[in-house]
Amino acid sequence: MIDILVYLFANYHDFKARPKTRAPRRRLSAVGFSAAAIGEALQWLDGLSDRPVVELADSHGRMRIYTRPEQNKLVGIDCLGFVAVLEANRLLSPAMRETAIDRAMILNDDPVPLAKFKIIVLMVLWSREQDMEPLIVEELLDDGGTHLLH
Repeated sequence: MIDILVYLFANYHDFKARPKTRAPRRRLSAVGFSAAAIGEALQWLDGLSDRPVVELADSHGRMRIYTRPEQNKLVGIDCLGFVAVLEANRLLSPAMRETAIDRAMILNDDPVPLAKFKIIVLMVLWSREQDMEPLIVEELLDDGGTHLLH
C-alpha cells in the first residue's frame, strides 16, 4: 500500500488532480500493483479526504498525551518523536498530527515503522495541499535504508 501512495504522490503532485474514477485502478494495475493493494490504498486515501480539518486558535505548543495503544503502535521514540520535531518546527499542525495518527493506527503494521509513518505524514501534507520544501519531501521519502519503498 505504501508503494502505491508514493507512486500517486510522484505522479499527481496536486492531491485534487488525482483521478477519482476507475482510471487510477487501471493505471496502477498496469504498473504491477495488485487489485487488493490498490483498493486498500485508494480507500486509505479516501479517509484523508473525508476527515474534516479543524484547527484551534493557538493550539501549537499544547501537550498531546498519547494513549497506550498509540504509544505501542507508533513506537514512542520513533514516530511520536518525529511528530514532536515536525510540530516544534511548525511543519505539522495539531489537526494534521491527529490525521496522521488516525491513518497510522489503521495500518496492519504493529508497530508502524518510521519509514511508513513518514509516508503517512507526506500524504497528510499532500492532501492538505501544504507547500513543502524539497528537503522536507526528501526527508519524508527517506526510508532509512530499509528499502520499504522499493
